Amino acid sequence: MDPPTAGGTAPLFDLSRLFIAIRRRKRVWLATALLGLIAGAAVAVALPAPPTAVAKVIVVHQDDSPTDSGTLMRTDVAVLQTTQIAEGALKKLGSTETPENFMKNYAGLGLTNNVLQITVKAKSNEAAVAQAQALADTFIADHVKRSQAAAAAQSQAILDQRKNAQDELAKVEQQIVEEEGKGRQASQPTLENLYSRRAALTAQISDFTSRAQQAGIGSPQVAAGTQIVDAPRALPKAFLKTIATDAGVGFALGLFLGLALVAVGAVSRDRPVLRREISTHLGASVIAQLPSKLRGPARLWRRSRAVSERKRVATTLVRLVKQDPRPVSLLELGAPAVVAALALDMAGELAGDGTVSVVDDLPGEDVRKLAQETGSEVTVVGAGDAAGELRVGVGTVSPGTAWTDLEHLGKETVLVVKAGHANTLWLHTVARQLADQGIPVIGVVLVDPDPRDKSDGTLWDGLHTALRGRGAEVPAAPPAPAEREDRLDELVARVAERVAKTEQPTRRFAPVRPVIPPVVTHPKPPASPLPAPGTVSVPDHLNAPTKKFAPVKPPKRPTPFKRDHGEPAHKGELNAGLEPEKSAEVS
Repeated sequence: MDPPTAGGTAPLFDLSRLFIAIRRRKRVWLATALLGLIAGAAVAVALPAPPTAVAKVIVVHQDDSPTDSGTLMRTDVAVLQTTQIAEGALKKLGSTETPENFMKNYAGLGLTNNVLQITVKAKSNEAAVAQAQALADTFIADHVKRSQAAAAAQSQAILDQRKNAQDELAKVEQQIVEEEGKGRQASQPTLENLYSRRAALTAQISDFTSRAQQAGIGSPQVAAGTQIVDAPRALPKAFLKTIATDAGVGFALGLFLGLALVAVGAVSRDRPVLRREISTHLGASVIAQLPSKLRGPARLWRRSRAVSERKRVATTLVRLVKQDPRPVSLLELGAPAVVAALALDMAGELAGDGTVSVVDDLPGEDVRKLAQETGSEVTVVGAGDAAGELRVGVGTVSPGTAWTDLEHLGKETVLVVKAGHANTLWLHTVARQLADQGIPVIGVVLVDPDPRDKSDGTLWDGLHTALRGRGAEVPAAPPAPAEREDRLDELVARVAERVAKTEQPTRRFAPVRPVIPPVVTHPKPPASPLPAPGTVSVPDHLNAPTKKFAPVKPPKRPTPFKRDHGEPAHKGELNAGLEPEKSAEVS
């Protein structure tokens, strides 16, 4: 088993499996891409582009600046797409078409900050050119009109400010006349202030007059600069270019759609294609692989190679049949033609060892049909017919199989599975049903594998079904109960000896169990009568004074405090109290 799969859970989304599934179904997404290519070319032929005219207009803005990021041009494009411009163009053309419908047939594009491109589609080239000219003229007139209106509004605002200044100047003149009429009683500071105010108002009025004259002129650079720089002209029809463009777009869309469908199908259908997955789900190793039936011209130069590979696999399976007395069957899952040819090849190689028969239990009798087509001399019998000395059973494990009949085809089986044919649930069902019938799977022959699949399809935990375990002798009969016990004792002794060599002996103690006193029905009297209370005397040595000992002093430990490094304060007192006792003991 592959280490990543055996060591942990399978990934939720396997990219390698997805890529292999997409590569295996390349016919689907290549077909969708080809259909998209044909559909795009057909659309270009059946629905050709309408006649188109293009005009370019240079637009000068009054507030234009080098730092403009295209805001003014986007505003002009938006103004072009208004009903006012469309209605003005239709009036020039004398058309009765509604502005809303006419707006759908033209568009504006800002090439630079000051160049506007107008594209118009019509029923003919002449109509398209006329409509483009009308749109350009209408837009230029509207742009100049808006610029002049802004200039006129600015001039009127300046004139209004000049009138207010003139009214105020008249009031100041009146105040000056009144103040000068007082003669010697006139206030000189007041007159000076009035003279200063009159001079300022006079200068302001002069400035307003000049500004109003300039604004009244308008923006001559806007009116003169905004014009058509590229006259409306009809675009030439590039038929081949249009077909190529539409076909390329259709091919890209079809390819994307096909890849998306295949990817979604590979994730949702859950059909294993890798050797590692198939061996894991079936619980048996992949012992060989065969290509599927060749299609197209490849059958001409790869037929001999496919036949040689099939015969090589048949030789491997013949060795399995010869080295074990139990019959081996071939069960197919999605590859009836391959298993039929494989069975005939095996029967042909076994013909030298005795009479060989192929038991054909396939629903479509593929073995019998193939034998008739190829003129093979191999005997093909039905499931209920008598077979020869050697037989090769051929059956199926597809949905609808009679599981109880598989044991009559062989005691062991080799599964011939087509990659990507069955989903995970059915592979589990096949493995479980064969296990319930007591038919071990000694190997899997994978049909139509992916040539770039590098995964390992070998299971290292299935010795009882792997090819390396088929050399062991098959026990004739189960051992007797006495022999079982002897073997069990011998096995226990071997395990104990192995444990003793690998592990140190551990001392075991008996568990402490509570002691339960026996139930006493008749209490026994004491051996000697107890003395009467108060008559027992205490020996003299028990009433002796208790011997005193010197207290145990704890070891000195350094502490961060200096006062703790000295002798304890009670040292002298303890020694003084113990001196009499020491002298008494010595004497």
